[in-house]
Amino acid sequence: MPEPAPSLPDMIRIADGLPVREILPALCAHLAGAAGQTEGAGNAHAPINAIVVAPPGAGKTTSIPPVLAAAPWRAPDERIIMLEPRRLAARAAAQRIASLMGEEAGGFVGYRTRVDSAMSGRTRIEVLTEGLFLRRLLDDPMLEGVACVIIDEVHERSLDADLALAFCLDLQRSLRPDLRLVAMSATAETEKLAAYMNAPVFTSAGRMFELSIHHAKKDIPTLRDIPAATASGVRQALAETQGDILVFLPGTGEIRRTTQLLADTGATVLPLHGELHPAEQARVLRPGNEGERRVILATSIAETSLTVPGVRAVVDCGFRRTPRFDAGAGLSRLDTVRISKAAARQRAGRAGREAPGVAYCLWTPHTERALPQHDKPEILEADLSDFVLATTLWADTVGTDTQEDGTTGQPDTGVPDTGLSHAGLPLLDTPPGAAVAVARDLLVLLGALDDNGAITPLGRRMAGLGTHPRLAAMLLAARTPAEAALAADLAALLEERDPLRPRQSGGGGPPPVPPADIGLRLDLIAGGDHPQADRAALARIRQAAGRFRTRLGLPARLAAQGEAAPLLAAGFPDRIALSRGEIGSFRLANGSNARLRRDDGLGTARLLAVAGLHLRAAAEIRLAAALDADNLPPAVLARTREQVETTLDPVSGNIMARRRMRIGCLVLRDRTEKVRPQDAGPLLLAHVQANIETALNWTDTVRQLQARVEIARSLAPQNTDMPQDWPDFSSPTLAQDAPDWFAPFMEGRATLAALREIDIATVLRNHLGYAHATWLDRELPTALAFPGGRAEVDYTQPVPVAAARAQAFYGTSETPRLAGGRVPLRLALLSPAGRPQAITADLAGFWQGGWADMRRDMRGRYPRHDWPENPALAPARPRTRPQ
Repeated sequence: MPEPAPSLPDMIRIADGLPVREILPALCAHLAGAAGQTEGAGNAHAPINAIVVAPPGAGKTTSIPPVLAAAPWRAPDERIIMLEPRRLAARAAAQRIASLMGEEAGGFVGYRTRVDSAMSGRTRIEVLTEGLFLRRLLDDPMLEGVACVIIDEVHERSLDADLALAFCLDLQRSLRPDLRLVAMSATAETEKLAAYMNAPVFTSAGRMFELSIHHAKKDIPTLRDIPAATASGVRQALAETQGDILVFLPGTGEIRRTTQLLADTGATVLPLHGELHPAEQARVLRPGNEGERRVILATSIAETSLTVPGVRAVVDCGFRRTPRFDAGAGLSRLDTVRISKAAARQRAGRAGREAPGVAYCLWTPHTERALPQHDKPEILEADLSDFVLATTLWADTVGTDTQEDGTTGQPDTGVPDTGLSHAGLPLLDTPPGAAVAVARDLLVLLGALDDNGAITPLGRRMAGLGTHPRLAAMLLAARTPAEAALAADLAALLEERDPLRPRQSGGGGPPPVPPADIGLRLDLIAGGDHPQADRAALARIRQAAGRFRTRLGLPARLAAQGEAAPLLAAGFPDRIALSRGEIGSFRLANGSNARLRRDDGLGTARLLAVAGLHLRAAAEIRLAAALDADNLPPAVLARTREQVETTLDPVSGNIMARRRMRIGCLVLRDRTEKVRPQDAGPLLLAHVQANIETALNWTDTVRQLQARVEIARSLAPQNTDMPQDWPDFSSPTLAQDAPDWFAPFMEGRATLAALREIDIATVLRNHLGYAHATWLDRELPTALAFPGGRAEVDYTQPVPVAAARAQAFYGTSETPRLAGGRVPLRLALLSPAGRPQAITADLAGFWQGGWADMRRDMRGRYPRHDWPENPALAPARPRTRPQ
């Protein structure tokens, strides 16, 4: 039987002495309103939500979950779930709540993170990270056995928290109106959040000890000066204050350098960041030894949700490290940016939680005034591939659907339509369209979505692995258990920090960048050694690899075997890199360029599968493996395309084909081959269409036929006594219509020379048809009969010209006309040698005028021929042959 719930008065007494105590009765009364009885606009099923705003130290994180667990609306077997943005915060919150209830974490209060957990059948308050909660939602969209979801530190606006809140609101309005939602924060954008959740705000004034804030006289000049400036601020705090000092820095690199600069202070310098072992994190969260002064160098992990005991001073450099997605490059980069005013208040407040404190802000009052009010929501800057996959799966599973009018097609449950949506979900902020498009394109490339944007069976399996879609695609590309174990090692390596760290050499200068070969890291995971190896990072990677093996159903210690490059290519197909011909210079499949140091062992490789890129002025390859274009995995081959490009060999006259295999903008394989006869037809036809004037044998007969047909086309509209619908035999039209008139005559021909053997005049006459060809031969004949012989007609001239020796026209008094008198004709009179002597459109006038001059000239040059004075009356006679 379920363990009896703790009493509400006992749980409220946990908050005695804490500022949040004053709002608990009103909060409990609001949440006790039975779902289904709250009045909504025309609806009897409005969910019950609440927003709690309280400053650091007010007790909201440790007091509200046990109070809600004792509420009468929670069934005995139902849980209260509280989300925390970080593993350390989840673990610390659960342990603190459990201690206040007089027990250890893992009993009534438990926690779950990606790396560890403490849970049991008794657990009714479950603290977990936002990412794990999203996985749970996608596996169990109904949230069976959950009475209330608390989203702590909602002001941080992480992508996972925004998405978790959107899913829960969608679940309320569709299937679970009884589910309660509570959002908690110290510095939330209250009005916006209240309208979004349709919830009242419960505000605790809090209790802060006196806090003095000192600003610097000048700003930190550059980012590389952060460690030195921070160390100077710490020395000042050590001299002017008592107790421990909490220091905020952007990342672990700055923590290491600042630690070195404080080595001579005599204080105990401790790091605090997410990569620390849980035991090291727990050490920081315990009080220090008597007489010991501690300096805790922390990332943003210490801003919220936990209290570092003994802290009386805060030194804040004023910067944080945040991922920003470059939609153009398709990559995320970690940028160091200024914090917001809200974050600055949160950090400073750490000094006044237990006693009066001092905050040293290492920026000027002028810079303070220019800080943004709140940090930018992650949804506006992050890589959205996880987001798009999760929302697509959610819409497909829960049935959320956007209608033509922009609504979601769900019943009205009182949750307002913000007008900001993706996949039918109400969102606090709309994600950038460009980032969504890039994410969707990547998911299609990975096979998680089809071309229409619907989730595929592979996409469902990828979402179930609870990791980035790239890593999920890589894990599912493995074909054997041993290869899957290798994929697990790779996924763990890429999810954690690189275990090969640059280390400062004795000669000064920047530390050398480790080689990019990912095989070196795999050797370390398997137990190898390297002078630059980070043993703590390796321990985390091995633990993560074990978790991935478990997700894949593999034995935890199964040895990894296989090649890393094909697996990397399956997860990063857009980052397959081809050498540009210069050592260390590569082009990625997504069209961008990347580089390796010239002395890197992979710099001379032709093809790489790139997993790690560092964006600076250019993309620098940090993790990669050499890839064989002839041994691509099926997952990558499915995303390649083969193109055949034909070229004409000017020497042989053969059509040669270049068969190219492409992925993205890269040509992975390029082979030249002779086109087979059965494949030549379409290729030759395409060549004919592109080169109609040179590919075929255009004889004078063909040109005359084209001209005759064009004349007939011009006559037909005005003359109904002739055939209509004449085809267009102009070269551009013939090229366009070649599949119709030319293709049937190409069978069995595989060379350009064979094309030129085709009698185009015969082909075109066949295409013309009997009726049109008969009219053309009768009305626009190729030659005309005259008393003295035949004259060939040239129809390519602006006015057709019939040419023959002058004697052929003897006995002709008038210039004939063509096509029943509708087409004029000119006559060209040639010398006995065939040279033109006169061209006339009026033969009768020529006989009477110009003929005398021509006759005088011709008689002198050709005396044996007949040159009558009046040829119109002279009978035509055969030419006199010399004896």
